[in-house]
Amino acid sequence: MFGTLLSCAAMFPTIRPRRLRRSPAIRRLVREAHVEPSDFILPLFFSDVLDEPRPVGTMPGVFQLPVKAAAEQARLARDLGLGGVILFGLPKQKDPCGEAACDPDGPVPRAVRAMKDAAPELCVMTDTCVDEYTDHGHCGILKQDARGEMVVDNDATLDVLARSALAQAAAGADVIAPSDMMDGRVGFIRAALDGAGHSDIAILSYAVKYASAFYGPFREAADCAPKFGDRAGYQMDPGNAREALRELELDEHEGADMVMVKPALPYLDIIAKVREHTHLPVGAYNVSGEYAMLKAAAQAGMLDEKRATLEALLSIRRAGADFILTYHAVEAARWLGA
Repeated sequence: MFGTLLSCAAMFPTIRPRRLRRSPAIRRLVREAHVEPSDFILPLFFSDVLDEPRPVGTMPGVFQLPVKAAAEQARLARDLGLGGVILFGLPKQKDPCGEAACDPDGPVPRAVRAMKDAAPELCVMTDTCVDEYTDHGHCGILKQDARGEMVVDNDATLDVLARSALAQAAAGADVIAPSDMMDGRVGFIRAALDGAGHSDIAILSYAVKYASAFYGPFREAADCAPKFGDRAGYQMDPGNAREALRELELDEHEGADMVMVKPALPYLDIIAKVREHTHLPVGAYNVSGEYAMLKAAAQAGMLDEKRATLEALLSIRRAGADFILTYHAVEAARWLGA
C-alpha cells in the first residue's frame, strides 16, 4: 500500500499553482495588478456653442458638453474617486492657426475654472493642441513645402502651443498635456510656464503617440478630423518600437513630468517598453476606437461588457501604465465600487 502511494505521488507535481486560485480570497491576496477608480482619468469635451449635452454617435454614453456642465462633472469625478479629468475644447470659431486655443475665455479655461471652484481637490488636466481649433483639423500651423504641398510647420506651431498652455495654466489647470507631437514642444512649453511663474504646473507629454486608425470616433467628439491628408507626418508609425524610446528620452530631457502612450490596447508592448525605460509616471490612453469596439460588441450581445471592460483596463495596468485615460472611467468606477 505504501509503495503504491509513493508511486502515485511521483505521478503528480509537488508544485501546484492552482493552490493559489482555489478561492476568491486567495486570488485577491496574490493578484499582481489591480485597477481602482483612482487609476482612471476621464476625458471630457466642452463646447462653446452648446446649451445642452450632445451625444457623440460613434461613442455611446459620451457627450459634447456645454461649459455650464463643468462643475457637475467635477463633482461626479470627485465623488467617484477618479484620478482626474482631461479637458478638450470645441470653440465658436476656428482659423488656420488655432488662435482660439489661446483664448483665456475659451471653453477649456472656463471649464477649468468652474471645475476647480466646484472640486478644488480634483486633478484637472488640459489637452494642449490646436487640432480642435484649426479650420483644417491638423495639429499645427501649415506651410507650403518645396513640392507645393501643405505640411505642418513644426517650429511655427510651438508658439501657439505655449500660449495655449499659459491660458490653461492661468485658469488653474494642474497638468498641461501637449498631444501635438511637434518636436521640441515639451521644452518650449516648460520654458513658457516657468517664465510666467507656473513652475509648479506639471507636464504630461503625449510622448509616444501613433498615427492610429483607432482615433476615428474621437474626431467626431472633438470635431477635429483633418480636412485633407492625415497625421502620419508628425504622429508615429505603428510599426516602430525603438522610436518610442527615442521620443521618451527626448521628452524626459526637455522636462516632462509624466509621459503617455497612445493608443493603449494595440500598443501594450510599447507601454511595457516605456515602463522599463523610465522612472517617470506612465499613462496610457484607452482611446475612442477601443471604447467603441467594446461598446459595439456588448450591444450586439457578443460579450459581457463589465467583465470585458475591466479586463481590458487591467491589461493596460499590467503592461505597466500607472494611470489610464479612458471613456469607461465613470462606468468602471461604479462597477468597482459596487
